[in-house]
Amino acid sequence: MHKQALWTVAELEGAHLRDTSFEIIARGRRLADKLGVPLISIAIGSGIEEVELQRLIHHGADSVAAVDTGALQGYQTETYSNVLTSLIERYEPQIVLAAATVNGRSLLPHVAMRLRAGLTADCTELDIEEETGNLLQTRPAIGGNILATIKTPEARPQMATVRPRSTLPLPEDPKRRGEIERIPFEAQWHDRRVKKLGMKENTVEQLNIQAAEIIVAGGRGMKKKENFSLLEKLAAELGGVIGASREAVDRAWISYPHQVGLSGKTVVPALYIAVGISGAIQHLAGMKTAGEIVAINRDPQAPILEIADFAVVGDLFQVLPRLIARLREERQL
Repeated sequence: MHKQALWTVAELEGAHLRDTSFEIIARGRRLADKLGVPLISIAIGSGIEEVELQRLIHHGADSVAAVDTGALQGYQTETYSNVLTSLIERYEPQIVLAAATVNGRSLLPHVAMRLRAGLTADCTELDIEEETGNLLQTRPAIGGNILATIKTPEARPQMATVRPRSTLPLPEDPKRRGEIERIPFEAQWHDRRVKKLGMKENTVEQLNIQAAEIIVAGGRGMKKKENFSLLEKLAAELGGVIGASREAVDRAWISYPHQVGLSGKTVVPALYIAVGISGAIQHLAGMKTAGEIVAINRDPQAPILEIADFAVVGDLFQVLPRLIARLREERQL
């Protein structure tokens, strides 16, 4: 592998790649092009099929390095950290990126601590400083009230985790070609102090707004908890789920798993309907990459209208009942 390259860490579920693997490549591709260095995707796991590794190249990686063995079946921080730390020490990448998932949030900090490297977690934006080539890492701070840009001028590699769903994967190009290197697993990488006993599914909260194709979200303009029943009716007609701004969650009108924004979830639905949401920067950062954005707000100067594909300026308590009634009529035809 090339030294001083830019690495992205792929994430697997069993033998298959998660979508975040391609999202992080999209981030890395732009940065690698600015730096003029190769983009290498690192895949660590068990039973990874060649076709899956090829997909990483089709989505923008220049090459792939895979460590594949039964000892890596099921994510386990200590062993995965041994693998990634050893590879970094051997090949000296200048930047390492991973998604800020449960796995990424545990793996990269563990590796950064061992390497005494800089790490910025849960980034929403990444860029390259032209004068120095340093990685500029932007993330929410002070409870999501400001965006801080951080850089690591000395320690290497520069490391960051990136908020899932904050960018779209690049279009797949089956014509792209790149090298796939299988790196043999070394016995000393296996940390036998820790043993995975099993996984227990969380059945308490089934909502996953990040997987939803249609989200109907409410904000302070809903005025009170009971009015969210209007959003529930609209979502039911569209086959969507309910989202909310931080303001609505802070007022206890709806529970935290519904919150969209820097201090909540980042979502990329095909359709996002924002009702009574003014459009604070923290909220916009969590939904601005949605396919189509519809805003319903009585304030013609509301920031949400600037990014909306369709805007309805009016009283939501008049607009929503008429919209729900019209959808029901269409469904009955």
